[in-house]
Amino acid sequence: YDVLFETTQGNIVIEVQRSWAPLGADRFYNLVKMGYFTDVAFFRAIQGFMTQFGIHGDPKVAQLWRNARIKDDPVTQSNMRGYITFATSGKNSRTTQLFINTNNNNNLDAMGFSPFGKVSETKGGGMKTMDALFMGYGEGPPRGRGPNQMYIQQKGNEYLKDKFPKLDYIKSARLCNDDC
Repeated sequence: YDVLFETTQGNIVIEVQRSWAPLGADRFYNLVKMGYFTDVAFFRAIQGFMTQFGIHGDPKVAQLWRNARIKDDPVTQSNMRGYITFATSGKNSRTTQLFINTNNNNNLDAMGFSPFGKVSETKGGGMKTMDALFMGYGEGPPRGRGPNQMYIQQKGNEYLKDKFPKLDYIKSARLCNDDC
């Protein structure tokens, strides 16, 4: 299936390959179907590495999903530029946070980061749109001056829009077929 992200920089289409990582693909499908990604920030964008998103802008919604973990999928694809993967903090800890590789990050494969899809280069703006996302804040604390994930969980978009006004957002996400 394909997912259309309408972002503040243009459209991005994600081509999901369920056979690559079925548990991740199913979680992503369900999040998109329920409208989870409406007004969700690309809160961690590291030049030459990846762009992360998936903490809901409403702290009440974020709290509901914070511990809704899914099991790991085996890594069947490499973390190449444009591939989308769930973030993880250890074994079987995937929830709603994802990232899109903006570089070839095959070093992540051995760490269990399992791609389940990739940015389409034939539909939407492709990686050109990804590369246009604001990356000026960088890594979050303690290593950088970017958004603090704990504060995003607690205060949501109110915190992000006040302290990090240049961040880009997913305005909406939907499943699509021939209409991407």
